[in-house]
Amino acid sequence: MELIEEQPDDWWEVEALFDLAFAPGREALSSYRLRDGVKPVAGLCLVARDEAGILGGAIRYWPVHVGAHDALLLGPVAVHPTRQGEGLGALLIEASLAGAQDWERVMLVGDAPYYGRFGFRRLPSVVMPPPTNPDRVLGRDLAPGAWEGVHGQARRWERG
Repeated sequence: MELIEEQPDDWWEVEALFDLAFAPGREALSSYRLRDGVKPVAGLCLVARDEAGILGGAIRYWPVHVGAHDALLLGPVAVHPTRQGEGLGALLIEASLAGAQDWERVMLVGDAPYYGRFGFRRLPSVVMPPPTNPDRVLGRDLAPGAWEGVHGQARRWERG
């Protein structure tokens, strides 16, 4: 698998993969309220393609505000059902986070046992739009202590 930056021509193929992985109703999830009208973070959104160019997985990131702070919102990340169990999801997460050196913190809504192995932990002082289970709001420091003292509502990005 080759990991490359997602290009505009990849958009609909990646959207189809996300629909396959999460069902077409995925856009009703609360995290999508933070993505509406906001461009994903260029350079961190990756696709994984095999030697034939077939899409095997994808990951996207979005800028958000939490209280008075900026953060990355990881997601969605998906692996095609035919490629699951190969470590491709982990590869996408680790490679994209390695490229996020311009950011101090990252968050997501997800399964703590899965994302905990990548350094994510529960963020009890961060509130996502409802209906979000607060136990699924997770974050990881990209700079030492980046989540210390950060609290409040996650909001849509309002800068260019």
